[in-house]
Amino acid sequence: MKEQTTLRGKKIASAIAVACVLFSSHAGGGFATGNQATQYYVQYGRTAPIMALVAMALLTLTLRECMIMYNSRNLGSCKELFQNLYHPFDKLSVLFDIYFYLLVFCAVGAVFAGAASLLNKTYNIPYVYAVFFIVAILLVLTIFGAKVVSSVSTIMSVGILTSCAIIFVLGINAKIPEIMTILTSSNSQGNIPKGLLKAFTYAGFQSVFIPTMISCGKTLKNQRQISSSMLIAFFINSIALVLSIIMLLGWYAEFTQAGESTLPSLYISNQLGKKYVFWAYNISLFLCLISTGVTTVYGFVEKFQNAKILSGINKVIVRKIVASCFIMILSVGISMAGLDSIVKYGYGYMGYLGIAIIIIPFLTVGVYKNRKYLREQTNKQESAENEQEYNEKVS
Repeated sequence: MKEQTTLRGKKIASAIAVACVLFSSHAGGGFATGNQATQYYVQYGRTAPIMALVAMALLTLTLRECMIMYNSRNLGSCKELFQNLYHPFDKLSVLFDIYFYLLVFCAVGAVFAGAASLLNKTYNIPYVYAVFFIVAILLVLTIFGAKVVSSVSTIMSVGILTSCAIIFVLGINAKIPEIMTILTSSNSQGNIPKGLLKAFTYAGFQSVFIPTMISCGKTLKNQRQISSSMLIAFFINSIALVLSIIMLLGWYAEFTQAGESTLPSLYISNQLGKKYVFWAYNISLFLCLISTGVTTVYGFVEKFQNAKILSGINKVIVRKIVASCFIMILSVGISMAGLDSIVKYGYGYMGYLGIAIIIIPFLTVGVYKNRKYLREQTNKQESAENEQEYNEKVS
């Protein structure tokens, strides 16, 4: 009985840990800066929270099918995952490679743009030094593997939830009249079809974390564990994203008029006039950006370290360092375009591609293939058990 309780506890812990990986990956850009939430949801008024829930449902359901396909077939790489998805058109798996590499550069570029600017504004650290400081942190955290990423993400998630909760609650409380007016006014409904497209687009570019999720999700042994983990991920991501959207709805007119749409949450934390809120937000945002960078770069390194161009390097640790440095150098260049442009154009176009090659395929063909495969495996197991039982009776 005690062993069963311990085993169940480990399963629950694994499910929560994997859910926290997605949360910490999504947190940095998704709701901590306020930039993505503003561009993809807030402008659609009272329907914004609903669109956020749609996006989170699409993302977690897609990741669920990814992990079921990956774990049930004991696949060894992201390439094999997409070959299974697209089979018999296996060569189409190259589409994910194109999507992944382009979006990873954008995502890490956004991390550098956001984190370096934050350090520069808050601590007066020169931008270049701030960039190198962030590079050093990401380098250390991404070369040690899935276990380190998972454990770091879990620790960061606790801090992120706590500090973000403070600013969201206070920010919402300060603008309750404005928020209620928006949520109850039919004039603030926005363009629903366009809002739905934005929700799909959001899920499309957030799918860049698939390599990280399937790697960390290896600890989930069956379909039930995977489903539980993604349900937890849906709730914690939805709660945080919806709270940030509600807060931003109340402040939208003010921060847009002030020209602070790049980091609206930073503007709000300053306007609240409470130092502990300002510092809680700064710590939270930095943790969010770092955790996003960790999981994104780690996913890239896992894919790129086995590339032919690095085949001459025998030591795995050296290959990981080279791959990490490569992505960081390119991403620093992209960060010079600014956070607004990266989110609007880089994420936007990659989100459209993600809808076509990831979201729709996994939620249609992927669901069908997974159910068929699991049903066949169950039938084989039952046949083997029946045969064994028959042989025992005969003998």
